[in-house]
Amino acid sequence: MTEPTAEQIKIEKLYQQWGLTEEEYDLISEKILNRLPNYTETGLYSVMWSEHCSYKNSKKVLRKMPNKSPRVLAGPGEDAGILDIGDNQAVVFKAESHNHPSAVEPYQGAATGVGGIIRDIFSMGATPIALLDSLKFGPLNNGKTKHLVNEVVAGIGGYGNCIGLPTVGGEVSFEDCYEHNPLVNAMCVGLLNNTDFKHGTASGNNSLIVYVGAKTGRDGIHGATFASDEFTDTKNKQRSAVQVGNPFIEKLLMDACVEIIEKHSDWVLGIQDMGAAGLVSSTAEMASKAGSGLVLNLDQVPQRETKMSAYEMMLSESQERMVLCIKPEYETQVLDFFKHYELDAVVIGHVTTDGQYKIYHQGQLVTDIPVDSLTEDVPEYDRKEVQPKRMLADKDYHFEPVVTSLAKTWLDMLQRPNIASKKYFYQTYDSQVKTNTLIRPGGDAGVVRIRGTKKALAMTNDSNSKYVYLNPFVGGQITVMEAARNIVATGGEPIGITDCLNFGNPEDPEAFYELDKSVEGIASACEMIETPVISGNVSLYNEYNETAIYPSPMVGMVGLIDDIDNLTTIAFKDSGDLIYVIGQTQDDFNGSEIQMQQENTIKGDLRPLDLQMEKAHQALVRTAIQQKLLKSCHDLSEGGLAVALSESAFENSLGIDIKTDLTSVQMFSETQSRFLVTVSQKDQAKFETLAAGSYELLGRVTTDPNFKVTTRDEKVSIDGKQAATKWKEAIACLMK
Repeated sequence: MTEPTAEQIKIEKLYQQWGLTEEEYDLISEKILNRLPNYTETGLYSVMWSEHCSYKNSKKVLRKMPNKSPRVLAGPGEDAGILDIGDNQAVVFKAESHNHPSAVEPYQGAATGVGGIIRDIFSMGATPIALLDSLKFGPLNNGKTKHLVNEVVAGIGGYGNCIGLPTVGGEVSFEDCYEHNPLVNAMCVGLLNNTDFKHGTASGNNSLIVYVGAKTGRDGIHGATFASDEFTDTKNKQRSAVQVGNPFIEKLLMDACVEIIEKHSDWVLGIQDMGAAGLVSSTAEMASKAGSGLVLNLDQVPQRETKMSAYEMMLSESQERMVLCIKPEYETQVLDFFKHYELDAVVIGHVTTDGQYKIYHQGQLVTDIPVDSLTEDVPEYDRKEVQPKRMLADKDYHFEPVVTSLAKTWLDMLQRPNIASKKYFYQTYDSQVKTNTLIRPGGDAGVVRIRGTKKALAMTNDSNSKYVYLNPFVGGQITVMEAARNIVATGGEPIGITDCLNFGNPEDPEAFYELDKSVEGIASACEMIETPVISGNVSLYNEYNETAIYPSPMVGMVGLIDDIDNLTTIAFKDSGDLIYVIGQTQDDFNGSEIQMQQENTIKGDLRPLDLQMEKAHQALVRTAIQQKLLKSCHDLSEGGLAVALSESAFENSLGIDIKTDLTSVQMFSETQSRFLVTVSQKDQAKFETLAAGSYELLGRVTTDPNFKVTTRDEKVSIDGKQAATKWKEAIACLMK
């Protein structure tokens, strides 16, 4: 094909098909270059100035996030964030969204999302140790959604299992708004056995740029642009924008990159994953961060397809590729090192001091632009924001459930897809590989031991988008605090978060309000419990035919467990143990699972979250665990107390005998800041002294697996085995 000329691109406005606006094109041609950009250059600007790479609509909002603490060694701007965990060790983690690719090509979309996030971790020199995922789909009532779910789960499992990484946690939920725009967010956690690490920079005049990994093909071209556009009936079939993954090459690449940084750190000046926007984003960002320039020769790039143009090679998002900046005197050693791993490794360019980004192809100079124009000169937009009309209309609405039979409602709630056991999905994932997993999927948080120490890392990801839809600010706070309660319930101290901010079109004032206010909520909660936001990802334009998903920020949190003897799980342990709720239960039903169950919609406002009380209850639980007073601990979230009691009892086939002053309806309230805990009878006095004024004693655990429950208005006995069966089998029944 003959490439359009620079004049044709301007006259026919071809740049608009690639996501550049007329104003942006004019800025590039009239202010930055003082000439018309050619075909390749226009392509480079279109991907680098996309929302996915530049955050042009969200940068001003993201600056509200706290990203400093004494533990932070690297924060936003690197491939992944790094936190010091003592003993000359650090934890490295990040989350990424792969929403649009997974909607179009679910297996490869999900698999390459996992592959990309793993590379972000080992590009920092860290050894990846665990994966988590946060998935949102439409309702499980049609074959298309079931196929999508099966393929996404298979893609995540297939990639992670092949590489030998345990998937230790995650979440899956189902709402109408995700039917045409599913959310697939993947998180990876790694361990750095030295607090020295490599920044993604290309520095030093005449340092060499080395390409390592799989060959470049035509897959994923314009993937970043594709991720920065909404779906419609006519625009959702861009399969060419989806990459294809090969976990076996990734495993070689991972082992090689970790080893070269650990053992030959003096050879390497910088390293970066070729992720979104491929070769252009990795090399331009490395040069820009170092204040340097680059000369690249694309004739050296390993290619798996013939006659690839400069435009195609620079924009390809072929997987399993890395860029290294190395000292020139170590060229032979570096190339031989990767050859030993049977990986392509070639020098494709060198660093300069002039700040220019020059690309040669077939002997011709095809690009000559300032490096910073791709990364630093992107316009930042101040979007208009307006409170959604629904928030004003429903402000005074208070949903009150009707529970005529506590037993029936209890069993119905356990079978709701958002509450039922997700084992049908997570049994696809190997959660035990590497034999370091201490808490597997199904608990409040996954936990992985740190070998050679008594420490462990707790990790979770959480996203209750229904709350954010009703009140973005309070919903954002709840997202952080629910993640924190999950960490605290295992015996951990929350130390930092990553996020995936999944929202609609930022040019819609109501959608931008949701983004802005939820980030403010997240920031205020993070400041209260001192958990900096050290990495993350923004995924906007999640819409189908101009209807947006719920605003869906996902918070991935990591916590430190100083001593694995303090490890705590959700499961009730022994008959006779006392059952307590920490925290007051109120009538919080707006946005709840029981509201969806009974009204098939959500509306109303949320009660303001008392951050001080939340912090106090988390501190109380951590102290009780450290004093060895708790035998189990579970945070209360979807479905409220009834669901938490059930989940804790099912694990060891135990029952409950409780009496509470709560009404039957309040058993399903989703009041925040609450924990369900069990305490040995011998520790009753100690615990009640410690928790003074913050608890209600409900009753005790029984060997008899039935649930004997007396509320203020009803006395019931529920067959615990039947309840467990319904909870365990609900998803499998729907998937069939």
